[in-house]
Amino acid sequence: MEITCTRCHQTILADNTYCPACGLPQLVCSAEGGTGTSVAEHLIEPVRDAGSVDWKAALRVVLMLAVPAGILSSEATPFGLLGMFWMAAAAALAVFLYLRRQRPGWITMGAGARIGLVTGLLGGWLAFAISGSSLYMQRFVFHQADQIDGEWKTALVASQELTQQWMAGMSTPEMAHAQSAKAQAWMLSPGGHAGWAAFGFACDALFLLFFAVAGGALGARIMARTRRPQV
Repeated sequence: MEITCTRCHQTILADNTYCPACGLPQLVCSAEGGTGTSVAEHLIEPVRDAGSVDWKAALRVVLMLAVPAGILSSEATPFGLLGMFWMAAAAALAVFLYLRRQRPGWITMGAGARIGLVTGLLGGWLAFAISGSSLYMQRFVFHQADQIDGEWKTALVASQELTQQWMAGMSTPEMAHAQSAKAQAWMLSPGGHAGWAAFGFACDALFLLFFAVAGGALGARIMARTRRPQV
């Protein structure tokens, strides 16, 4: 006998404990007794909605993976250039580990993206904090301010030359030179340098967050394809 899910209206078998399409728990009736005249209606163990997240269980794996991913994604390590990969992999793995003991053993892409979002927020914030702390330590504890400022000035002068050439075609050379000099003077100041560094770290954290969300959604998609029952 077949019944219809009350949520998504998909046709499912009468003895299914949950809808294979949306994960909604189902009522299962069983007949007990020799004659079959007494019918006891009961609920099988509740099954989690595939579109929801048990955050108590999810946060355990998220914390376990977001911390190393955030450390590897920071600019204090030689692996920081692969930060987007680390964060996407951590979010996808968090979804896999979260689903090991869940029923059903798959979730929607939206639920996976939410797990990835939390992973990205924690990992991105940690990467931002470590990168900023590392820059502070290099400048004030290890006294590498001259080296840092020299590298920053070299990169800034090269960037300003390109910008000045681009602006020369839009305004007079005198105006372009004045605007370029003003911008360069601000960015070479301590406040400008610190602000630009913080802006760069924040942009990196946003990229990490984006790839974590994508990784969580991809992990949920893969698990749904491999574990989702077919109607």
